[in-house]
Amino acid sequence: MTTTKLPAKAEKAIARIALEHCRIETLEERRSDRLDFHDVAVWNLKAALEAAYLEGMKEAMKKKLA
Repeated sequence: MTTTKLPAKAEKAIARIALEHCRIETLEERRSDRLDFHDVAVWNLKAALEAAYLEGMKEAMKKKLA
């Protein structure tokens, strides 16, 4: 899978959100089904997506105000 390279700050924020909302310790591929696939409740997924959206909005506002 090809992904866009994000700035380090964004990668760090995404990793923090995954840990806080989904209890996923790392987003690095480990080539093990047991380690790479997670059961996540829909309410936790929703909270993670909302947190990511708000993080992006916050960064956009910082750039707009700068």
